[in-house]
Amino acid sequence: MTEILNPAELARAKETGALVADILQTLKSRSTVGANLLDLDRWARSMIVDAGAQSCYVDYEPSFGRGPFGHYICTAVNDAVLHGLPYDYALADGDLLTLDLAVSKRGVAADSAISFIVGDSRPPESVAMISATERALNAGIAAARPGARIGDISHAIGSVLSEAGYPINTEFGGHGIGSTMHQDPHVPNTGRPGRGYKLRPGLLLALEPWVMADTAELTTDADGWTLRSATGCRTAHSEHTIAITSDGAEILTLPTQAHP
Repeated sequence: MTEILNPAELARAKETGALVADILQTLKSRSTVGANLLDLDRWARSMIVDAGAQSCYVDYEPSFGRGPFGHYICTAVNDAVLHGLPYDYALADGDLLTLDLAVSKRGVAADSAISFIVGDSRPPESVAMISATERALNAGIAAARPGARIGDISHAIGSVLSEAGYPINTEFGGHGIGSTMHQDPHVPNTGRPGRGYKLRPGLLLALEPWVMADTAELTTDADGWTLRSATGCRTAHSEHTIAITSDGAEILTLPTQAHP
């Protein structure tokens, strides 16, 4: 299913996107050395409920997971990259943490992810990898305009990631979003320009470049959800929900307030 949102729905999408962004930034500020992943999950639940919104994750039960996800945010640490199931783990200085959050409010969903380093350590390879995903995300957003095609976005993202020297996995990528979290079209993180679904105003896309330092192969944890790099290398993931407008792409998941 691919939805084209009307102006009223787009206005609600902006509200949801801002909520997702603000929750992520609040959680980032609380992701200090010693903070527990289960506490981050509880804080996410509290902020979602207080905003009158609904989690897209807690009851999510796709074919690639094992039963309902059961939590409110994905927390991926170091070699974990996608669908990180929160567990009893205290963050350490230098951990590379990815927080991925999808929420629905007033019938419209938004999805975003941020990667950052916990504490005062700044491992250069981790800093570079996070930067590469952020640059790739910006390139994909710049390519998203009416009349362009999904392949143009994928090519823009993949070009940045490849130039930075990272292998690219195409099993999981960006996606359409609207009244539900995951919709068509699929947006791979590499591709050929001029191919695929033609973009038009009212389409919402979640673009999400993610990489693993030295492999494109994933393994799945015993929890049935958490995906990790097959070699144990570190990973990074950046994501925004955007709306295609007559003028180009509008980022919906930007924070509305200052955060520490």
